[in-house]
Amino acid sequence: MSSTQNDQHGAGSQRSQEADKPHRRKGERKYSCDECGKSFIHMSSLKRHLVFHSDIKPYSCDQCGKSFTQKSSLSMHKFIHSIKPYRCDVCGRSYTRSGHLKSHQVIHSGVKPFKCDLCGKSYTQAGHLKNHKVIHSGVKPFRCDLCGKSFTEMKSLKRHEVFHTGAKPFSCDQCGKCFTRKEGLENHKLIHSGLKPYSCDQCGRAFTCRKNLWIHQITHSGIKLYSCDVCGKTFSHLGSRNKHLRIHTGQDVCCCDLCGKRFVTYSNLQIHKLTHTEERPYKCELCDKAYKAPNSLKVHQKSHTRKRLYKCSYCDVSCWVFLILLF
Repeated sequence: MSSTQNDQHGAGSQRSQEADKPHRRKGERKYSCDECGKSFIHMSSLKRHLVFHSDIKPYSCDQCGKSFTQKSSLSMHKFIHSIKPYRCDVCGRSYTRSGHLKSHQVIHSGVKPFKCDLCGKSYTQAGHLKNHKVIHSGVKPFRCDLCGKSFTEMKSLKRHEVFHTGAKPFSCDQCGKCFTRKEGLENHKLIHSGLKPYSCDQCGRAFTCRKNLWIHQITHSGIKLYSCDVCGKTFSHLGSRNKHLRIHTGQDVCCCDLCGKRFVTYSNLQIHKLTHTEERPYKCELCDKAYKAPNSLKVHQKSHTRKRLYKCSYCDVSCWVFLILLF
């Protein structure tokens, strides 16, 4: 057999051997994660991914201490502490990457294309909607080691943990009151502005922010879902119930030195102490009547309103009617 024939025979034999090998498509993801099912082309990629399912975060930032599972994530994070060349023309907020700026600018457009199919709440970004949907699942995997309170998101837990430190770095330049979060300070500053754009359509009470109005409106519904396991008293808000529980536990309570009655807030104690005196500091601007407690004054002031609740003696239906009052 000639050398040419040998070469052809060798090439044909090699092609035959290649054909006998199991065929693998280009880009086939044959390495899959047992934890989440995500697949990878290379074993090294799978190994890097598996670190996310562990608690190991070997790469930490030397400026803020935040830790990461991968070195590349740390490198991206470090941009936060450096120059932020991408600036929003509307609000002035700056970003390290153009993609983050574009995502931010959607907020100013007012467009919220991502809507929750369970409650109807809308969001500017798909990621925000995804985080919101965890609320409806009822799953709260992030638990505070100090008080046991659980949260749906890690960032909510981080915000909560600041309260246990006692640190309040944000102070009001008008009254000196301090807050743990910047958002709390911004909401507080509205009090000094005197603006209360959110008013209750049932009693007329006005609030500086919409959230406080929503909380207030629950009181008109008559629904009291939260009850005390000790005495059975019911409350409209979880926070009110938790405050009340401190009376039974004796933790963080204020006691009256005259009668021994306990209160969960210092302001309530001060109001109570007026019952031991003849002082009536809360005066009505319409009729000069005076009261010892602000709640008593509020009840009285309703007698001057043009809007009163009347109950029909025939069908037991209650409704608001307007009166013409003469003073």
